[in-house]
Amino acid sequence: MAGEVVVDALPYIDQGYNEPGVREAALSMVKEETSRYRPTKNYLEHLPPLNINAFETGIMKAEFERMQQRLPMDTLSMKRYELPPPPAGKLTDISAWNECVENSLAQLEHQAVRVTNLELMLEYGMEVWKSYLQLLVKCVMELQKQVQDLRKEIQEINWERKTMQMEGGEKLRQLEANWVGLVSKNYEIEQACAHLEREIIDAGYESLLEKLYYRNKEETD
Repeated sequence: MAGEVVVDALPYIDQGYNEPGVREAALSMVKEETSRYRPTKNYLEHLPPLNINAFETGIMKAEFERMQQRLPMDTLSMKRYELPPPPAGKLTDISAWNECVENSLAQLEHQAVRVTNLELMLEYGMEVWKSYLQLLVKCVMELQKQVQDLRKEIQEINWERKTMQMEGGEKLRQLEANWVGLVSKNYEIEQACAHLEREIIDAGYESLLEKLYYRNKEETD
């Protein structure tokens, strides 16, 4: 496949990583490769446009605007907890007094609800809190179990990689030894062939000289 990268690193059996100059050579190779990568201005065009306002709410937008304008935060309004009487000009106005009474009733009901919530919290809050803590403990234990399982899986993968690389390294050493032996044998065979060639040439030369000698001898006789 085009662009396929074959990873031939065997970190469990390779040696020489800590030798002088190795790290510098690796960093120079990385720098050289990154210098050849020239991303265009639109290298993210295959991704959808960034929507930075996806999670903004109306309250967040208003708060961001306040911060940009450097305005102070609004103070907590305590008006609903107040029981003001009618204005001085409406002391004889029945409707104004009715509004004050309705406000008092609302405040009273609100306080009653608060008291009820406090009573419920005193009665059931401890058990609810204990149940919540038990749920948290259960969640923590489950997450710890997942972490242990992942660590075990990682360890098994590392052991498998180490075993595979050690077996591969032994096979590579055997193949390298076989290769060295074959190269040595080939060299010995080449030397023997060259020696035989010289012997053949020498034998042929001697035979030729012998024939010439006898021919010359016959001619002189």
